[in-house]
Amino acid sequence: MTFQSEQKATHQGGGSCSGCRFFTRRRAAILLLALLPVLSSAGCSWTASGKNVLGAQLHQQGQYTAALQQFQQVVAEDPSNPDGYYNLAATTHRLASQRNDETLFRNAEALYNQCLDHDPNHIECHRGLAVLLMDTGRPDRAFALVKNWASNHPTASEPRVELARLYEEAGESQTALKYLEDAVQLDANNSRAWLALARLRETDGDLPQALQNYQRALALNNTQPMIAERVAALSRQINSNLDAARTNANSQIATPLPYPTTSRY
Repeated sequence: MTFQSEQKATHQGGGSCSGCRFFTRRRAAILLLALLPVLSSAGCSWTASGKNVLGAQLHQQGQYTAALQQFQQVVAEDPSNPDGYYNLAATTHRLASQRNDETLFRNAEALYNQCLDHDPNHIECHRGLAVLLMDTGRPDRAFALVKNWASNHPTASEPRVELARLYEEAGESQTALKYLEDAVQLDANNSRAWLALARLRETDGDLPQALQNYQRALALNNTQPMIAERVAALSRQINSNLDAARTNANSQIATPLPYPTTSRY
């Protein structure tokens, strides 16, 4: 599950929006992308936008009930506003995970689906619903959701990024790699896709290629300190590895041995 930021457009690829996701420790490790929860302020009217902004601020402060009230007003005043439904769903999902409340999980799922009814290509909503399905033990449904999204939008990169995440969590890193490579070919300016590709290649030990991918992600979005940190850390690690390799090579230069004596028979 993700929460959109105050500028929805900043989310894709390297925006500030990424994840209020509820992962196991392994799932959290898989996603280098997970950041603080942020919500959407987009809307069809200034009133809706303002209430989405206020709701997002309340959510950031941990005032989830008050945030829900703002988002409920958004959809009451603008029933076709997908971001209002998304924000309601995301906040309800957060509460459901905190409380382990099955009723809240069902409510969040219904709200995610209402969001998709109004915007079938809502990126954050697909992402949030896929995470909810995983959280509630329905990985097949999560895969089906994202595969259907990808099928309906064959030129979009974001569905491929999400499929890669699901496949990596399932332990199929090569399939994940393929989808990420497809994603950056479809949209070479998707910082989020480059970041995911970099992290996967780093995990697989391909440090030089990972560094290049991190640098590409950073060039596309220089507002994420963690990408700059990975670039610096990998650069140090690669240089350290090269220095160690040179030292090892020098130590293995053969020292001439005395001319061997031979026994005569």
